[in-house]
This record gives sequence, C-alpha cells and structure tokens, in this order.
Amino acid sequence: MKGELMDFFEQQDKARKNTKLLVVYFAIAVVCIIASVYVTSLLIFYGTNSQQPPGVPPPPLVLWDPELFLYVVFGTLSVVVIGSLYKTAALAKGGSAVAELLGGRLVSPNTTHPDERKLQNVIEEMAIASGVPIPKIYVLDNEEGINAFAAGHSPSDAAIGVTRDCMTWLNRDELQGVIGHEFSHILNGDMRLNLRLIGVLFGILCLAVMGRVLLYSRSRSRDRNPLMFLGLALIVIGAIGVFFGRLIQAALSRQREFLADASSVQFTRNPAGLSGALQKLGGAGSKVESAHAGEASHMFFGNGLGTPLLGLLATHPPLDERIRAIDPGWDGTFKQGGVKTVEAESSREPAKPPSSRFPFPPIPGMPDARAGAAGIAASVVQVGAVLPDLGQPTLLHLRYAEELRNSFSEQVRSAAHEPLDATALVYAMLLSPDGALRAKELTELAERAAPGVGERTATLWPDVAPIVSRARLPLVNLALPALRQLRPDEFTQFSRALQGLIESDGQIDIFEFVLQKIVRRHLASQSGEIRPTSIQYHRLKPLVRDCHVVFSALAHVSSREAGEVETAFRKGALHLRAEADELTLLARAESGLKQLDTALDRLALAAPQIKKQVLEACVQVIGADGVIQERQAELLRAIADTLDCPIPPFVEINES
Repeated sequence: MKGELMDFFEQQDKARKNTKLLVVYFAIAVVCIIASVYVTSLLIFYGTNSQQPPGVPPPPLVLWDPELFLYVVFGTLSVVVIGSLYKTAALAKGGSAVAELLGGRLVSPNTTHPDERKLQNVIEEMAIASGVPIPKIYVLDNEEGINAFAAGHSPSDAAIGVTRDCMTWLNRDELQGVIGHEFSHILNGDMRLNLRLIGVLFGILCLAVMGRVLLYSRSRSRDRNPLMFLGLALIVIGAIGVFFGRLIQAALSRQREFLADASSVQFTRNPAGLSGALQKLGGAGSKVESAHAGEASHMFFGNGLGTPLLGLLATHPPLDERIRAIDPGWDGTFKQGGVKTVEAESSREPAKPPSSRFPFPPIPGMPDARAGAAGIAASVVQVGAVLPDLGQPTLLHLRYAEELRNSFSEQVRSAAHEPLDATALVYAMLLSPDGALRAKELTELAERAAPGVGERTATLWPDVAPIVSRARLPLVNLALPALRQLRPDEFTQFSRALQGLIESDGQIDIFEFVLQKIVRRHLASQSGEIRPTSIQYHRLKPLVRDCHVVFSALAHVSSREAGEVETAFRKGALHLRAEADELTLLARAESGLKQLDTALDRLALAAPQIKKQVLEACVQVIGADGVIQERQAELLRAIADTLDCPIPPFVEINES
C-alpha cells in the first residue's frame, strides 16, 4: 500500500493546488450569488416603484441597471470579504480555535482518567513515530456520536479532537486507526486547507445573516419598504450560499478521506482496527450536534451532519465503500455502539523480546537498560534512506515510538506531563556530562529558573543523560503538551533560563541551538507570537543566500578539516543544479547561529518542492562520505522540523 501513496512533498503540493481550486470554486460561488442578489434586487425595486395611477401602464422592466449592479457588487463583496476576514482572524491561533468552537475540552497532560490516558498515549506514540509535535488533545464531552477531527495551520499549532463516545467506545486498536487517519490529515497538508475553507465559507454564509437584519428593518412607509423584501430574498440567497459551501466542502474532502484511510492502514498495518472503528461509527452514528458543526463538517472523521439529500453534497464517501476499501471481507453488518471499553494503559509495558536490546547505549554510572525495542535507533544511516519515509511513518516507527516511550523511567514520564517539571526535563537534556561544569550550570540555573526547578533538574539528570544521545527530539516532543500549559510569565522565565543554559559553556552547539529553536517554534503561541504559515517563496532564487548559510553551517559541523568542509558543502551545492554556481562556502563567522536562525525562518516559508530540494541537499552535505552518523541524523531531523517537514526516527530492525 505504501507504493500507492504519494510522498510527503507531492501531498503538500496537491494540498496547495487544492487551495487554488478553493479560490476558483469560491469565485464561482460569489459570482452566482452576486447575480442572484442583482436579479432579486432588480425585481423587488421594480415591483415597489412600478405602482402607477389607474389607467397608467407601468414602466418597462430594464434588465441592466449599472448603478444598482455596482451597489450589489460592492455590498455583496463587502459582506463576503469582511465575514471571511473576521472568521479567518478568529481561527488565527490554529487547531485549538476550532476545537473550542465545537465545544471541546482540553485534556490535561497529567490526566489520570483511563480513557483519556488511552487517547493520550496513542497520540503521543503516533506523534513520536511520525516526527511531528504532539498535537493538543480535546474531547467533545457533549457529543454522543463517534467522530474526530484534526485542525491547525501547521503541525506546530495542530489539535486533535474526539467525541466522548469515540474515546470510550473504541478499543485501543480502533482508536489507533482513527488517530492514524487524523495524522494523515496533519502530514498531508489537509489541515491548512480545511481551516482556510472555514474562513472563506463563513463570508458566503454572512449573506443570510444580513438578510435577517434587513427582514426586520422598519421605515416610515412599511408597505413600501423594499429592504424587508430584500432581506427575505437574502435569506433565500443565503441558502444558495449554504449550497455552494457544502458543494465546495464535498469537492475538496471526499477523496482526501480515502487517502487518509489508506495512510492510517499503512501506518498501523492493522486494517481491522480502522474497519472496526468505521463499523461502530455506522452503528452508533457520527452526527455532531454543535451549532458550528456545519462550518467544520469537511474535517470530521465521519459525516457530522447526517445524510444529505443530494449525494453531490456529501463531505465523506459512503461508509460501506470506505470499509470495503480496507476490509474487502466485511459482511456488511455495522456494530452497535454503547459498550464502553476501558483498557489499563499501565499494562501496556512491552514484554522484552529474547533478542532485543535497549535503544540507548549504557553510560558509566548511569542506570542500566529497562526495556527492549523491536526497532532500535540506527547508529549509522545511509544517505539514500533519509527522505523516503518523510511524512509516511511505518509500523516499525510506531512500535519503536511505543517501546521508546515505555522505556523511559517513570520519573521522566511523570516529569514530561507536569509544566514546571517539563522545563526541568528540557534543562536536564542540556547539562554537561562534565561534573564540574554541570555543577556550575545547575548553580546558574537555580538563579534563573523558577524556585525548585534547579533541584528537580539535578534529580532528573541521571535518568535523562542516557536518553540524550539518541532520543533528544522524542523526549522534547513528549514534554511539549505540558510546556504549553506554562503561563506567559513562566514561559518567559523558561525561555531566558534555556538561553542562559545553552550559552553557559561559552559556546553554542548547533544541535542545542536547533533544539531551542524547535521549543520556541512549537510554543510560539505562549509568547503571543503568530507565525506566518502561507507560502511566500515559490522559486529558489530568492533563497540562495539562505542555502549558503545552512549548507555552510552543516559543512562546518561535519568536519573541521578545510578540504572535507569544502567537499561536503560542494556536494550540497551541486544538488541544487542550476543554482550551484551561485553557492559559495561561507566562513564559520558568516554562517553562525544568528544567520542560521534567519535562514531557517525564510526557508520555512518556501513551497514544498523547494523544501524538498533543500533537505535533499542538506542530506548530501551531512552525508558527504556516504553515511550519516547518529548525531548528524538527529540534527537533520531537527532542521527538517523547523521547516515543517517531519522526518520519522531512523530505526533499524534489531537482529542481535
């Protein structure tokens, strides 16, 4: 099935093209609505102005009235544009805005509710396996049907919401199938399109709202008040807007649902899980009762509005077609919901396979391994193996993520779910292995961090140190939901203490810099920052200077010998083909962290295929000798993360 799916960048490009298609559909809808408003206005005003004394014939109907047409165009466009801008601004903070609009409740990172723990663990494992930041998790407590959604502008501000019955009635495998479906929407770029669709369609629906206002308008001459008739007409025309809105939602979402189902099965390699969820959905229903369900109907896992009168308006393919596409042997019988399943997540500690080994190397003086993994972190990665899995995690990645998370000590896992303890966890990852320097860092940290955090950092370090070499990114990812709970003042203090800790040894390691950038990037909302998400660069030419900086920085990290640095840089430059002659190796001072920070921010705004070129070139720089060492591989994953291109962990099957 994997061969049938397009790669990450093709999916991103297709989502971008669908955005253009959305603009076309929207323009057609607006033109039709303007024509409808104009004809209606013409008839209404003609009817109210054509009353003549007895015996006097009414004036002829003039079909073209330029002045009226201009008023209609201006008024209609004003309503549509202002409505769309208003809704788009209301959704600026990303997926959480949609979840709250639908009545969702944010699940606390340290929840002890068994169903919420089950949901949280499934989402954490999938996020680590796919390389994306863990989304915010919401439960729609007032919704009884089985449904779910993913929303956001980018993986950094994504949220996954599930209805109460989706969380309680599905077993773990079925829930994993549903969440895998939603992660496909995150990875394939569907979320951004879906969010824009909500904003755009709201403008069309505003005409019906204006119609209600005009319907109740009053004037001195009630009998001849055309605004009342125009208001009634706008309500009818608003129904036309609703029709076009549903049509646009259906046109852009149906095929994406088939793709998301296929991606989920590819991810989990368990078609029975997703099939079982869809069968229970067919038995229990998936209708969402929220008053705003219509706005978000195109992003639900199942049909949230009931069966439409016209199949053309269906936002989802027929349920039986979806089930048979992944489970050809299905007998056609839906499962009846109502039986709640509670699974103790604490019992999911993996049994240690006879030939497995802990994915972290032992460090003298550190605790020994606690669990095995079916897949281990690769110590050396072949250059050609880096990008094929980007955006397409596999079952091996999922198993690795589950066993990796379970291999963390209870102290580490507990700390990752508490806001202030999560800051201590991040600090502990940056402490020096040298005892004297570490003591100095902890002393300075105690002065900068919140009270007690310095001591907590020192306590966590023995458990964190063995993890740092191979699982720094997954551990940061695990802590992100708790870090999002920090108050603005706590986040400011955390950010300053983090900067101070990184600079405490007098030099800034590039990996520490990128780690800091990831944390700040995914927690931008904590500081009130709204990152631009629209594509600003469709050609590589304006970004050549930024490629200079990134390739030079990576080349200097790869080696300290001038000849090897030049060779590594040139391999990356040659990969860009036409622009290769313009790329020149920069000195360390000219490709420092400040310049790298600016370059990565600009490259993050490039079109998907440009990002693909740049990442492929980065692979060539780091792997100039044909292989990529473990630390280099994690650095590459970190850089890809800053470009919103999630690379799954590099794992290999353990055959020892």
